[in-house]
Amino acid sequence: MGFDTSKAFGCSVKIVNDAAMQALGSYEGGRMLFLGLGTGLGSAMIVDGILEPMELARLPYKKDQTYEDYLGRRALKRLGKKRWRRHVANVVERFKGDLEADYVVIGGGNAEKLGELPPGARLGTNANAFIGGFRLWRETQPVVRKSAAHR
Repeated sequence: MGFDTSKAFGCSVKIVNDAAMQALGSYEGGRMLFLGLGTGLGSAMIVDGILEPMELARLPYKKDQTYEDYLGRRALKRLGKKRWRRHVANVVERFKGDLEADYVVIGGGNAEKLGELPPGARLGTNANAFIGGFRLWRETQPVVRKSAAHR
């Protein structure tokens, strides 16, 4: 906080998290929810070209535990692939409906362990993060909203 990154590097700097970057690269219009299944659970939503980084991972889910507790890397080890996949499908369906997303992109290191994807979801790739980086620097798209922590 308060560190002048642009001054330190001598150029303009934009900082977003990995989920937001991959979401930007995966976006194909409308209302898209990105869920990153990795060490934890990354999330971002883009609505009509406006990126909203999100922290859905820490919201309560089941048995006084969070979404991350059921979808992160530790959950995969604890639950096994079959049960973990059921939770992922349930969460994708729930978030897609509750957030009124047109589609969900699932990325992150554990996304490839899903096998069959939940309805309304498609697989993202890490390469989309590079596309997201290029899009981040475009003048016209996207609009990145600052999270409450950065206001």
